[in-house]
Amino acid sequence: MIATTTDLKTDTIPDTTRIKPAHLHTSCHSKQNIMSTPAVVETKTIELANSGSKAIIVCINRPSKKNCFDTEVVHILSEIFGKIADTHDEELAAIIFTGKGKSFCAGADLSNPPNPLIQSSDLPECLAVNPVHHMNRITVPIIGALQGYVITGGFELALACDILVGDESTKFRDTHVKFGLAPCWGLSQKLQRRVGPGRAKLISYSAMPVTAKVAYEWGLLDELVAAGVEGSSSSLRRAIEIADNIGSQDLKMVRRYKQALEQGGKMELQKGLQRERELGIAHYLEIMNDGNTFEGAKDYITDDKRPRLQSKL
Repeated sequence: MIATTTDLKTDTIPDTTRIKPAHLHTSCHSKQNIMSTPAVVETKTIELANSGSKAIIVCINRPSKKNCFDTEVVHILSEIFGKIADTHDEELAAIIFTGKGKSFCAGADLSNPPNPLIQSSDLPECLAVNPVHHMNRITVPIIGALQGYVITGGFELALACDILVGDESTKFRDTHVKFGLAPCWGLSQKLQRRVGPGRAKLISYSAMPVTAKVAYEWGLLDELVAAGVEGSSSSLRRAIEIADNIGSQDLKMVRRYKQALEQGGKMELQKGLQRERELGIAHYLEIMNDGNTFEGAKDYITDDKRPRLQSKL
């Protein structure tokens, strides 16, 4: 059985991941202090039904504004992702990043946009309020559960995820050139690594919308699912299934595999292969004498009673 958003067990997220920026001094989720307006970002820790591991769902909650982010949302996302990056939880399998309602995120709320000079800066005090910087520090996989509009800054937030699942309503668009804006969260570099330089140029130079079908065919979406019924997110359900599958693996190795992929992906091939070998040596030096790793693999392979997946090839 795969857990759904209605029957999942939830744990309390530490208050430090749920508060507004320090200058606001108000807890978004405190039961003792009921807010007159809902939190603009919701977080929930869930227990995954099959693996028993955990996942954290981070959800932008501004559906009336298509989940456009303002300065407050950016600061809260930075605090949430920063807290996750700084906390080591061996039972945590994945982060799921999504948006409430019909859209993931349609970009910046121009009534109070985050300062682009701050978001473009590498100064420590600026990186502290840069959500993508903190997403890049997280060691577990981040799964983006997308629907509806994924536009410009929202596009950049999606590209900060490791795995992207979208439903049929998902529509990407990079409008930086349309409005004379510069990307500062990695879109110019990450998009071409997903779809190739030619298609990235086509998308960004022309500000053309990219449908879910095209996004999947081009490799921008990793999985495409049918749109859910009203009030139900099929991409979120699928993201939870993927997190549960990840949760049944060796989570230490998942983290180390992510490290190898990310570090190697930033290098030319030979340096990447060398870095993979270095990480592999460090890993095996740690586990070779634990008496469990290879024995567990052998037991699994020789277990005649385990379920066998049928190949589709």
